[in-house]
Amino acid sequence: MKIITKTLLNISLLLIAATLNAQFYAESINDIKVPKNFIWGTALSEYQVSGAAYCRNSNWSDFETTLPERSGDACQFWQRYKDDIALMKQMGVQSLRFSVEWCKIEPTEGKFDADALQHYVDVCDALLQANITPMITLHHFVHPSWFEQKDGFADPANIHYFERYCAYVFEHLSDKVHLWCTINEPTIFTFQGYARGVFPPGRTNLISAWHVLRNMIHAHTRVYHKLKGMKNGKDAQIGLVHQYLKFHSYTSWNPLEMIPGLLFNALLNDSVMEFLKTGEFNGWFGVHYNAHTTKNNDFIGLNYYSRATIKASLDLSNPVDAAHYPDEIMTDMPYAIYPQGFYDALIDLKALRIPIYVTENGIADAKDEHRDLWIRSYLAAMDKAIADGADVRGYYYWSIMDNFEWDMGYEKKFGLIEVDRQTQERKIRTGAQFYVAVLQNALANSNSI
Repeated sequence: MKIITKTLLNISLLLIAATLNAQFYAESINDIKVPKNFIWGTALSEYQVSGAAYCRNSNWSDFETTLPERSGDACQFWQRYKDDIALMKQMGVQSLRFSVEWCKIEPTEGKFDADALQHYVDVCDALLQANITPMITLHHFVHPSWFEQKDGFADPANIHYFERYCAYVFEHLSDKVHLWCTINEPTIFTFQGYARGVFPPGRTNLISAWHVLRNMIHAHTRVYHKLKGMKNGKDAQIGLVHQYLKFHSYTSWNPLEMIPGLLFNALLNDSVMEFLKTGEFNGWFGVHYNAHTTKNNDFIGLNYYSRATIKASLDLSNPVDAAHYPDEIMTDMPYAIYPQGFYDALIDLKALRIPIYVTENGIADAKDEHRDLWIRSYLAAMDKAIADGADVRGYYYWSIMDNFEWDMGYEKKFGLIEVDRQTQERKIRTGAQFYVAVLQNALANSNSI
């Protein structure tokens, strides 16, 4: 009887998953309806496209020496940005989200590099000349070695260093840039670096992870209020970027799947969502922070890819593992194409009553087999969420080009543009053509107004 019950349950779960995902698919660009002045963009992070060769003396350039694959000079974006921006303009990109690297701006504690700052001034000018709106991320997993040596965000006494750097960049670029992301995915930075140990500093202490996450939320709040009080601050739009990641049990009855799911959901999603809604962060082990205001963001940046499915294993050394249902289409990452989760995330964020920018959404697909399906499905899910009241102001596909995917090296191909790292040749992928059509349509309509 138990076997029959379990079989029926699994069949029902599969049918539900298939039904939920089947409703999201855009046959044509006319199926995607967005508000007036909606921003269509794409994204990158400096370290991932320029590598340690251009971002030395950083926590990541130090840490990657322990990895099987090094970043090297990546896609050489640091020196090739003008050509890459020209290609973006050709594609119809309206906005580029990119990171300013702290390790370039302040390579030595207290000493700011004027040449590095000028480089980012030039990047912003090149984007604006191409009619591409810049969106800056101030911390995208990378910071200077000297900051890491002081224990980074693990020590709350260090927050003022980050605040000082952010204020310096804002002071010099806020006349050109109006969209600002303070910290990219503090939950992922924390979980990967302080719980799993696959990001710097390579620690595996769950209690420490909660403290670091609390400190990063505090750092975001301080930077937000600091920048809002500066020249151009009132006109700037400043927000935190959160990866909305939900953990699901493969079955609904197994505590080996449910208990880890509760823990991971609390650390990687629920605690940050509570802060966004209430201004209060309540982590496990008594970790707490209260901003004493809910006005800590002008918008929320949403990074969404998929949900994680946890399945119990008979392997005692690895009792739970990532899984997927038999009918799901997998990406090259350990998760499936799941547009329903994207819709759910947007509707959940609707409760914040602030604008939403989809700051990352894209697929790792080296063979370019499912990129078209991903784009059509996820844009259709976003379209439905907008129709249901989600205040989505922009969408940024991750990523504009193939890049160094942190601890996974160069194997994962997220790019709309394929990059041959031997020749540095760029080529727009076939699977990117639907998104290019969306970009071109938006560009044509904006020119006709």
